[in-house]
Amino acid sequence: MQNNTFSGLFVGHNLITLKEVDSTNTFLKDAVSKSTPLLDGTVIMAEKQYAGRGQAENLWQSEAGKNLTFSILLMPSFLAVDRQFDLNKAISIALNDVLTNYIPASAFIKWPNDLYIHTKKIGGMLIENIVQGNKIKYAIIGVGLNVNQEYFPAILKNVTSLKQELHQDYDLLGLLGEICSAVEARYLQLKGGSLKKINDEYLNLLYLKDQWASFKFDGRVQNGKIIGITDIGQLILETEHETRIFNTKEIEFII
Repeated sequence: MQNNTFSGLFVGHNLITLKEVDSTNTFLKDAVSKSTPLLDGTVIMAEKQYAGRGQAENLWQSEAGKNLTFSILLMPSFLAVDRQFDLNKAISIALNDVLTNYIPASAFIKWPNDLYIHTKKIGGMLIENIVQGNKIKYAIIGVGLNVNQEYFPAILKNVTSLKQELHQDYDLLGLLGEICSAVEARYLQLKGGSLKKINDEYLNLLYLKDQWASFKFDGRVQNGKIIGITDIGQLILETEHETRIFNTKEIEFII
């Protein structure tokens, strides 16, 4: 199914809805690898994903028909490979913009790309870039957002949804339209060179920034305080003894 009713300039104008797919990111990657002609801003939405992926190959579990699971294809050839985390920041802020409309002052971005309400995860994203030379030819942005799901597997102890927070159902297509508009606005901001504004906003929205908290690194739980992010997206943590820089798999939040 295709839909051209979204209000932005290009994100979401080509909307393809699938009944079931392993992963919308995988679907888009396969399409791009086969040179399938797709428009910049194409959105692939799945009613059911049976192998949705999160950061570092984690599985994203979502109840069919209750949540948003989709991927956006962008073509950010203006972005150098060493600045790819700027796209992560821009999209994270866009998703936070939408959540803030519903739950003001309680939406945060947990490094590197999870969406939090208060202290619980409500969604996340996975950006996979296809590089040509030193530029990004395609960016495939996979998003999972808990919307109308009320009950989660017992193993998921720290999750929430819009319905759990606000006790009502939401129209998934309408919410997707809001997200596409927000993504487009922040993407164009990035394309226009507003890097400092994007960086400042990302840091301002960062979960646990400038707060002492427990993290696991070097094989044990230790106290630390997030003080920033490097240009390539590493976490800068002040510890009790020094300032450290971590990649994604090198540190764990203890929540």
